[in-house]
Amino acid sequence: MRPINRRSFLRFAPPWAAASKSLADVLANEPAGKAPIIDTHMHVWSGDLDRYPLAHPYDARFKPPPIAATVELLLQEMEQFGMSHCVLVQTISHGWDNRYLVQCVKRDPKRFRGHGLIDPTDPKVAEKLEFWIRQHGLAGMRFSPIYYEGKDDWLNARSSRALWEKADELGAVFNFFIATPQLPKLEGMVRDFPRVPVVIDHLARIDLKAADPTPEFAKLLALARYPNVWTKVSELSVISASGKYPYADTFRWVQRLYESFGPDRLLWGTGFPGATRGQAGRPSLTNELNLVREEIPFFTAQDREKILGRNAAKLWRFENA
Repeated sequence: MRPINRRSFLRFAPPWAAASKSLADVLANEPAGKAPIIDTHMHVWSGDLDRYPLAHPYDARFKPPPIAATVELLLQEMEQFGMSHCVLVQTISHGWDNRYLVQCVKRDPKRFRGHGLIDPTDPKVAEKLEFWIRQHGLAGMRFSPIYYEGKDDWLNARSSRALWEKADELGAVFNFFIATPQLPKLEGMVRDFPRVPVVIDHLARIDLKAADPTPEFAKLLALARYPNVWTKVSELSVISASGKYPYADTFRWVQRLYESFGPDRLLWGTGFPGATRGQAGRPSLTNELNLVREEIPFFTAQDREKILGRNAAKLWRFENA
């Protein structure tokens, strides 16, 4: 296991990290006080389709779900469950139009960080990254190569290096919704840009219905050697072959992830706020919290605090967390 300490973090941290006394203090010592609860994968979208129209980049026939996942709905749930902070991740339904996400982050920038979407095949993708981060305060971007099956050469293309160089310069965090067969292409960029933090979603959507998922899962575990890679313990309900809470058939794979990455690089995220969870067929927030707090048997009490919030507080530099 590879716990993150100050020295290993500063090997890949953005330039401002080395000069940040508060960040160094956080890395040297566990935060005091009550452990934060930070959802690192929260989709929000507007119910005002005139002001924020749908702009799905892959499906022009896409229609919005009946209930909009508004920031107001999210804030109500955060208050109810004592959730301290959230990383807001742009929904695909708004496509490359990150304006609603930006408005949500600006509403409470101490509690929210934002990951937008930009087209990875756009020749000006590095400029788009700078625009959303410098001018609109986003923390990073999410890329979804899982939607580009057979057309994902941009992952490790020479032309994509400008994007990673810009991320290094800006201190951006990259988030990948990626399938296991695509991970070797990503690995080269992870290796070449060790100061760009990379977060892998949903156990790389490992197919647990396969006869032997081990060879594919090994591609995710191989990224544990790079201290700039984190993974989310998320969407177990989707990965599970049984689909029955608490999704115990996923636990052996979560344990292998835990043994490879260690508890300091695992993150918790759920996906949708309030009533939109059921609308999307996802577990309640109570069940999502209990998965980490009670159901997954090999997490220690300290591990649970790290996964539910302390790790995210360090990675996204949340204040007072």
